[in-house]
Formats: sequence, structure tokens, C-alpha cells
Amino acid sequence: MSTDLPDVSGLSIGILGGTGDQGKGLARRFALAGHTVLIGSRSEERAREAAEAVGARARGADNATVAAEADIVIVAVPWDGHKATLESLRAELAGKIVVDCVNPLGFDKQGAYALPVEEGSAAQQAAAVLPDSRVVAAFHHVSAVLLLDPEVDEVELDVLVLGDDREATDTVQALAGRIAGVRGVYGGRLRNAHQVEALTANLISVNRRYKAHAGLRLTDV
Repeated sequence: MSTDLPDVSGLSIGILGGTGDQGKGLARRFALAGHTVLIGSRSEERAREAAEAVGARARGADNATVAAEADIVIVAVPWDGHKATLESLRAELAGKIVVDCVNPLGFDKQGAYALPVEEGSAAQQAAAVLPDSRVVAAFHHVSAVLLLDPEVDEVELDVLVLGDDREATDTVQALAGRIAGVRGVYGGRLRNAHQVEALTANLISVNRRYKAHAGLRLTDV
């Protein structure tokens, strides 16, 4: 696999919805890798509490402040608030790489299942709502449990990175590689994000059956 990716070590990373386990886990790993991390929430107080839990390189603020100040912004908000949150931040996110890791899932007695999305996927919805941003889909299959576990030094995982802007996907691949053990792999255009988001339901089923925290590893790349 080509290693000709940009140096992203100096970039600050904002995480919208950073008080949830997924957002907090990513924040922790990027802070460990030396990045300045801005944790966003609708509640500035909750964001600050999450930042304190993450450590010295993290700072908490409301979502709008994080969207405006961070170099790259990761969207980790709950699916039911996804569209409204991004609509409210359109101006702050203009011109930025926005990484969507939201999985539109439902849950019932039979387990997790993918929800239909009018635009095709959460990432495509983000792109429709944020026409002036460079939307990339990534980090869908990263176990929050592993990200948050201080006993886990390396998260053995390949992160599929999808988007229509080569420079943006290269940047996010490089960003994924900043987490110890993780590799960012280009996974296609944004129109193919649906099955990547939906695959999370399968992984949840695997993890429930085998009491594991399974992710993906790709062969021959």
C-alpha cells in the first residue's frame, strides 16, 4: 500500500458529539498521538467534563466553537440529531474537511439493523447539508471500548475512508494512521458509504455472539 500521505501531525481535531463514548475514545487516541483535540457538545459544561477526562491536550467547548476553531472536524453525534446539528453549523464548517463517522442504526429484540437514509447514507446527508465542506466518511467500525481502554496500546484495525476529494481522503487516511495500530485505507467514493455504515450492524452481531470488539482488517493491501 502506498505510504505517500500528507503530514497531519500539526492539525487540531474537533469532535462534534465528543461527549459520547465513540467521540471521547477518538479524542483520547488523538490526544495520545500529540494532537490538540477540541471536544464539542450542545452543553459546554459536558464538553469540558469530557475534555478533563481525556487529559491535557483536550479542551471542551460548545459545538459551534469547536466547528469554527478546529482544523479538521469529526462528526460523532447521535443519528437522530445529525442533520439538524450540521445544518446549524454550516457556516462554521465551510471550507473544512468534515469526517462523518455516524452509523444510522436501529435496534430491536433481534439486534441492530441499518436504517434507510433519504440521501443514501449519513455521509451523503452531511455532504448535502454542507455544500461548502469537504465531507469524508471514516471511523465507522472503531470499538469505543478499545479506544477508551488504557490497557490497549494499539487498536488493531483498518479504517475505510470514503470521499470524492483525493486530497481530503489522503488527509483522513493519514489521520487514521496517527492512532497506534490503525491504518487508513481508501474505500471508494462517498456514494458507497451506505454499506460501510450498514456493516456496523453486522459487526455488532459478531461482537454480541462472540463477546468481542471486532473490527476490520483488509488483506493484500
